[in-house]
Amino acid sequence: MRTQLVSRLLTAAPGIDTLTSLFAIDPFDLPAPARIDYLSALERQMSWLQAMMQRAIVAVAGEEGSKSDDIFTGVDDAEREDVAAALRMSTGTAQIRIDVARTLVNHLPNVCSALAMGEISPAHATVIARESASAIRDGMGPAHIYSIEQSALAYAEFHTPTQVANKVRTTIAKLAPEPFEEIAERARDTRRVSCFREVDGLSTIVAILPAEDAQIVMKAIENFIHAQVASESISLGKKSAVSTQSGSDNQDSDSDVIPGQHRSMDMKRADALTSIATWSLQQSTVDVKLHRRPVTVNVTIDLPTLLGLAENPGQLAGYGAIPASVARALASDGKWQRFITDPQTGTLLDYGRESYEPPQALVDFLIARDRTCRFPGCRQSAARADLDHAQSWESGGETSAANLGALCRRHHRLKTHGGWKLESHPDGSCTWTSPLGKIYEVPARPMLEAV
Repeated sequence: MRTQLVSRLLTAAPGIDTLTSLFAIDPFDLPAPARIDYLSALERQMSWLQAMMQRAIVAVAGEEGSKSDDIFTGVDDAEREDVAAALRMSTGTAQIRIDVARTLVNHLPNVCSALAMGEISPAHATVIARESASAIRDGMGPAHIYSIEQSALAYAEFHTPTQVANKVRTTIAKLAPEPFEEIAERARDTRRVSCFREVDGLSTIVAILPAEDAQIVMKAIENFIHAQVASESISLGKKSAVSTQSGSDNQDSDSDVIPGQHRSMDMKRADALTSIATWSLQQSTVDVKLHRRPVTVNVTIDLPTLLGLAENPGQLAGYGAIPASVARALASDGKWQRFITDPQTGTLLDYGRESYEPPQALVDFLIARDRTCRFPGCRQSAARADLDHAQSWESGGETSAANLGALCRRHHRLKTHGGWKLESHPDGSCTWTSPLGKIYEVPARPMLEAV
């Protein structure tokens, strides 16, 4: 009986009635084939809800990008922050969501309809919108847009979002080869390198490069590996010669094993990239300083762990928790600076200053306390941010830890010129109020917790 019901719900039009019926069914009570149908039915409901979400985002952000009223604000500055704060996401992610929603609602009605009917997944709709956006901005005609929609929707029935994205790109190239050439040329201007936190003490560095530049980078890494292997082989040959002359018969000793020989090629490439970057920093003759300090890698570790009496994780600035052994190894090679924290909360203790320009000790204190920009969800490093008076100096605000905090340049401008209000608290926490009156709390950040 339940199996037949699930089969009917799988083909039923998505909506609140269908969703309610699915909610009443426990998938663990179904036989295996019906569970798959149940999963597919839920996916159709998610598509329906996502179609509603696209319209809601456009309702908040507007059908077109907002115009900049002054030199301090850009397109969608206020709208992007509203979406980001409300949905608890980064501003970059919020802008992507806005751009996708506008493309779908304003230009791809057939894709929106297919999404609302559960015929395609949200991921399919997103890639169709993102791949079509450049052609739409360049004025591609409605007939061509319709052809792109029909081609992509037909292809989506049996293909993954990535495959559909490739299909859309191919279709655009065939329909408009010259604009496609221009799009590829402009895409070069989006080249960038980004770093993302992963789990287990790892991070992902993503380099978006022109294809030929990517090959140069990979060739440099491969060349570094080959040069290292050649150097190690020469060294090993010398050791073997000395061993033969001395009459040693220990030809298979561990000392003759090439270091790192157990590493996979992927591991060797990763180590080579780090070595190349390390060499570059060591060779640099330019004294780069942020907030009066040279470029550094900051590690926070409690005293018992540093002394080997505990195994609490350390905190690597810009990443988060790292194993105690890694933190100790980094600390053993570095310059130390002591900070005193509240034993109950773990937050840095406050102290006041009287001048507008914060002294170096206070600068170091604020960067260590905040670690990132204090706007909700922003991950910009405090070391690259502005140190802002929550209550302006002109209106009587003090130059103290209670009133100062790290804000990236965009959110600093948003506070000063964009209508957002900031109230700073002595423990480093703060309260933001949007121009629409929405209130967002940002708690204090204990030193040994990730942000």
